[in-house]
Amino acid sequence: MMPTRVYEKHNFESSLSGLKISSCGKQIPTSPVPLRSLAQRRGIGIGTAVKMQAFYSDAQYRKVLAHEFNVLTPENALKFGRLSLKRDRYSFKDADALIAFAEKHQMQVHGHTLVWYRNLPEWLTQGRWSRAELIAILQQHIDKVVSRYRGRIAVWDVVNEAIENDGSLRDSIWLRGIGPEYIAMAFRWAHKADPQALLLYNDYRSEEMNRKSEAVYQLVRTLKQQGIPIHAVGWQMHKGIKEPPDFQQIKANMQRLNNLGVEVQITEMDVGIYSGQGTYTEKLAAQADIYRDVMTICLESESCSAFITWGLADHHSWRPAFFGHPDAPLLFDKRYQPKPAYEALIDVLHK
Repeated sequence: MMPTRVYEKHNFESSLSGLKISSCGKQIPTSPVPLRSLAQRRGIGIGTAVKMQAFYSDAQYRKVLAHEFNVLTPENALKFGRLSLKRDRYSFKDADALIAFAEKHQMQVHGHTLVWYRNLPEWLTQGRWSRAELIAILQQHIDKVVSRYRGRIAVWDVVNEAIENDGSLRDSIWLRGIGPEYIAMAFRWAHKADPQALLLYNDYRSEEMNRKSEAVYQLVRTLKQQGIPIHAVGWQMHKGIKEPPDFQQIKANMQRLNNLGVEVQITEMDVGIYSGQGTYTEKLAAQADIYRDVMTICLESESCSAFITWGLADHHSWRPAFFGHPDAPLLFDKRYQPKPAYEALIDVLHK
C-alpha cells in the first residue's frame, strides 16, 4: 500500500485551510449525477478505501461514500494482522460491517489483501515454523477468509507488494519460509475458495516502464503460462504533482498486460500536492490534471475495469502520518467538499 518516496519539506500548513477552493476561486458543487452513476455508464467501477474509525463515527463520511462510489475497499479490516490476533481465532466484525453497508448501497467490495509481507499477527511472525506449517497456515487463512465472503466479495488483492523496486522478489516470511511458489499457491487457493472472484496481483510503482513493472509483467506472464488463475493487475498509483506520471509509458504498459489476457485496475490512487510548485490553486489544478489523465487512459483501455482512490477525503489520507507533513491528495477536502480533481473525473466520465 505504501510507496517509499519522501517529499521535500516546506511550509504547507497555511494552505490546508483552502481545500474547498476551486481553480476559479469558488466552492465546487457536488455533481447532480454522482461519480458512481457516470462510471457505471462507462462500464467501470469507481471506488475508495474505507477507514473504520471514520466509517463508524462520521455520518457525513458514510453519506458521501454511498452517494459517490460503487466500489468499497476495506483499508485494513481484511488484513491478516487485523483478522487474527490469536492463532485459529478470527474476528470479522469490521469486515462484516463494511460488507453489509456495501450490499445495502449496491456497492462492490474489493478485498484487500490476502497475502502481504506486512500487517501480520504476532503469533505468526514470532513463531518458528517449518515450510509445511507455513503452507498450511497460509492456505487455511486464504480459505477461511475467501470462503466466508464467497459471492459477496467480487475482487481480491490476492498477493500484495511481492516485488522490490529493482525487480527482485521482496523478502518476507512467505518467501523465506515457503519459496517463490507461495504466489502461485495463493492464487490457486483463492480461486478454489471462490471460483467466481476476480483475482489480482497488486503493487506500487509498477504502472510505468521500469525494472519493477517488467518483473510484474514477467510474473503475470509466467503465472498465465502455468495456468494459474490470475485475472488482473492492480496499480496503486500513489503519485505526486512534483513528478507527474509518464502517460505514454502507462498506456504501453497497460496494453502489454491486456495482451496477456489480464485486466488492469487502478486500486489505490492518490496525488500528493505538498512538494509541488505554484499557488495552492495551481497545485489543485495540477492534481486534477493527473486524475483526469489517468481516468482517460483507463476509459480508453480495453480492459481497465476499476478506478479506486486510497481514501475518501483529505483528512483521512495515510500520507500525513507516513511522510510527516500535511497533504491534500484526494477528491474531497476535510469538509467533504469536492475538489477540482473530483470535477475533472466528472468531466471525463461525462465525455
